[in-house]
Amino acid sequence: MKILKSSALLTSALVLFLAVASVQAAVREVPISELKPKFRQTQSMLLISDVLKKYHYKKHVLDDAFSSLIFDEYLELIDPNKSYLTKEQVDTFRFNYAKLFDDDIRNGRLEPVFTIYKAFRAAVERQTAIALDLLKKPIDLTTDETYLIDRKDAPWPADQAALDALWVKRVKNDMLAMRLSKKDNDEALEQLTKRYEGVRRRARQSESDDVFLLFMSAYAGAIEPHTGYMLPRNAENFDISMRLSLQGIGAVLGVENEYTEVQKIIPGGPAEKSSLIHPGDMITGVAQGKDGEMIDVIGWRLQDVVDKIRGPKGTVVRLTILPKKSGSGGASKEITLVRDNIKLEEQAAKSSIIEGEKDLHGQKIGVIEIPAFYRDFAGASSGSKDFRSTTRDVRNLIEELQEKGVDGIVIDLRNNGGGSLIEATELTGLFIESGPVVQIRDYNGNVESEVDPDPAIAYRGPLVVMVNRNSASASEIFSGAIQDYGRGIIIGEPTFGKGTVQQLVELGNFLTKASDLGRMRVTIAQFFRVDGGSTQHRGVVPDIQFPTVVEVDYGERSLDNALPWASIERANHDEWGIGNIDVVRKRSDQRIKKDAGFKYLKAEAKMIHKILNQKVVSLNESKRKSEGNKRENERLRLHNNYRRSIGLDRLTKKEFLEDDDQLLEKRSEEEKLKEVELKESARILADVIQQELAPVIRSAQIVVKDKQDSPFQH
Repeated sequence: MKILKSSALLTSALVLFLAVASVQAAVREVPISELKPKFRQTQSMLLISDVLKKYHYKKHVLDDAFSSLIFDEYLELIDPNKSYLTKEQVDTFRFNYAKLFDDDIRNGRLEPVFTIYKAFRAAVERQTAIALDLLKKPIDLTTDETYLIDRKDAPWPADQAALDALWVKRVKNDMLAMRLSKKDNDEALEQLTKRYEGVRRRARQSESDDVFLLFMSAYAGAIEPHTGYMLPRNAENFDISMRLSLQGIGAVLGVENEYTEVQKIIPGGPAEKSSLIHPGDMITGVAQGKDGEMIDVIGWRLQDVVDKIRGPKGTVVRLTILPKKSGSGGASKEITLVRDNIKLEEQAAKSSIIEGEKDLHGQKIGVIEIPAFYRDFAGASSGSKDFRSTTRDVRNLIEELQEKGVDGIVIDLRNNGGGSLIEATELTGLFIESGPVVQIRDYNGNVESEVDPDPAIAYRGPLVVMVNRNSASASEIFSGAIQDYGRGIIIGEPTFGKGTVQQLVELGNFLTKASDLGRMRVTIAQFFRVDGGSTQHRGVVPDIQFPTVVEVDYGERSLDNALPWASIERANHDEWGIGNIDVVRKRSDQRIKKDAGFKYLKAEAKMIHKILNQKVVSLNESKRKSEGNKRENERLRLHNNYRRSIGLDRLTKKEFLEDDDQLLEKRSEEEKLKEVELKESARILADVIQQELAPVIRSAQIVVKDKQDSPFQH
C-alpha cells in the first residue's frame, strides 16, 4: 500500500464518518430473532483483520490481552454511560467472551457479539419501560439526593435492583432539566415520554449491520482512535463531506455519553456566522422550519441526529442546545439557523492590518487569517492556471500587505483543523528556502520527507504564528516547521496533537469478484517535525503561551489509545535563529496581567473547566436553581467587568441570558474578545522588531551589505 500524499489530511476519524450519516429509507423495527451475523460480515471481518495486521502503523498482536481491550471498547460503545447492563451481566460476558474475541476474529465468528447486543437490547426494553412507568407517578424533586451525570468511569450497577434505583434518579434528573428549561409539568412529561419511547424504538430498529459496525468500531478503536470501519451505505455521504458540499449548519458532531456534541464549527458555515452555537455545546433537540415540532434527540444514534439537521439550502432548522458554559446540570435554549452550503471562498485566507494601538511602537502589523488548508485538487489536476489554494492566496496577501508597508506579519491559525498536506508544505516554502518541511514514517518504518523545492522566499520579514488547542494536523506541520527553522515565533496554546496519516481502503478491492464490503480508514503513518519530534500527542508547544488553558487533557491527549509522542532522527535543515526572547516574553506577561480581556478569558476558562468537571448534580429543584443562579451571576459579573473595560454599558441578567435582544452587540463583543489575543500577538511581534530579534538572513542566503537588504525592511 502506498501513502497517497496528494490526499487531503482527513480530520478526526470515527467522528467525521459518523457525522456524515447515511440517508436511510424508512426504518422498520427488527425482530430480535433477525439479529444474526451475515456471511458478508464474516468476509468483511476477515479482510479487516488482514488489512489492520499488514498496513496499520501501530503494530498489534491479536491475542487474549488485545481481545480484552476490544471487549471493553465494545461495551463502552453500546452502553457508554453504564445505564442498561449490570455488573452481573458484564461479569458473565467477560468470563465467557473477553479473551475469545481474538479467536473469533480469526475464525470469522460473530455470534458472541450478537449475544451481547441482544442482551443490551433487552435491557433497553426493560429500563425504558421502567422510566415510562415512573412518569405516571409523582416525581419528588425536594429530596436531598444527588445524581452522577457522567458514569464513564463509574462501576457498573451491581444488580438489577441497583440499576432500577439508578433509573429513578435518572428520571428525576431528566424532569429537573426540563423544569430548569422552563417547561411546565405537562410539557415535561410529554417530552420525556417521547424521549424514552424514542430510545426504545431506535433500539428495536437496530439491524444486523449496526451491530457489526459497533464491533468493528470497537476492534479498530482498541488499536487507536483514528482507525474505523464504514458500512457500504455510509461511503457516499463520506465522499460528499470531503467535497464540502454538505447543506447543513456547518458543524462536525460527535457523541458524548448520550448527547450529540458539537466538536468543531466549520469556518464560513451558518453555525459560525450565527455566533449562537459553539464547540462543546450539546444538541438535545431538532425541529424543522419555524413552527415544526421540536424532537428530543438525547440518546439518538449520531447518524440519525445528523440526518435531522441536514436539509436543503435556505431551509430553517431549530436546535435545542445545552451550552457548554451551562454544564450538564444547566438550562437549555433554542436557536434558529438557516441551512447553507459551505463554500471554499468563505474558508479562504484573508488579511487585515493592526496599527495605532498602544505598545506597537508605531509599527504597522499585517495579519493573515487562514481558516483551513484548502486546495482545488480538480482544478490543479486539470492544469488550470488560476485554481484556488491556500499558498496562492497567501502569496497574494503577502504582496498586498508589503505594498501597504507592514513591518511584520502574523499568521493566524487558530481553530484551523488542517487540510491539504501539499498546502502545508508549499505554504511553509513561502517563508523558508528549499528544505524539508515534515518527515513521514510509514507502517514499514520507511521515512520520507515532504520538501519545499523552491529556493525563492515570498516573505523574509519578522513573523509570528498564532495557534490554539483547535489548530491541528496541517496547522501543526506548518507551525512546527516555522518553529524548527527558527523562522518565527509561535504564540498561543499547545495545539491539538494530531500527528498521524489516515488512508481509506476499499475492502472489496481485495476480492477477485467485485463486492462492496465497506471501507476501512487506517492509520498508516506518523508525522515527524524536521527536528525529529512528532506533532502527535504533544502538539506544537508555543514559544510564548497565553494563560487561557485550564484543560490539560485536550485534543489527542484526551483520546483513548492515542499513539504516544515519539521521535526519529533530525532532518538536515538550516536554522535562522531568533535569539533570546525572554525580554519579549516578560513584557507580554506584564501586559497580559493588566489586560481586562485576558482577565475575562482566563476567568471564564477556569469557570468552564469547573463546570465540565462537575460530575455530580443535586436532584433538589430549589438547590439546583440556586446553584444555577449563582453560576449565572458570576458569569454576568465577569462579563460586565469586561464590557466596562471596552466602553459598553452593563447588561441586566435578562439581557445577558437572552441572545436575540442584544445579538448584534454581543457579536461585536465576541469580535473584540477574538482580537484580545490577536492584538497581544501583534504587540509581541512589535517588541521583536524593536529588539531586532526577528530571523536574520544567514550568510548562506545572502550577504547583508547595507540596510536595504535587512529582513526588517518592507
